[in-house]
Amino acid sequence: MNNRKYCLTCDLKDDPKLIETYKELHKNVWPEVLKSIKDSGIENMEIYNLGNRLFMIIEVNASFSFEAKAELDANNPKVQEWETLMWKFQQKLPMANEGEKWLLLEEIFKL
Repeated sequence: MNNRKYCLTCDLKDDPKLIETYKELHKNVWPEVLKSIKDSGIENMEIYNLGNRLFMIIEVNASFSFEAKAELDANNPKVQEWETLMWKFQQKLPMANEGEKWLLLEEIFKL
């Protein structure tokens, strides 16, 4: 298996009630959203939380590209509905461009 791994980060609004609701929503991610994730070539996805910071690890197969995933997402009304809902909880990082939320992290060490 020749999977690639990417790590991304995003911030939540710094409100404990919103953060708890966000966590609850992720216990039952909509099936259409899960299908879209898998259809894009993502084979494993994990999200971790500390305070209002989120950290995501994705493992992808050879068919995956960020551009293709963005296009799939843009053309899927249920994914757009989910993303609109998520923006109620998320906020862009200070270094993010307008409309960006999950930013790719640079690998700086690997054992």
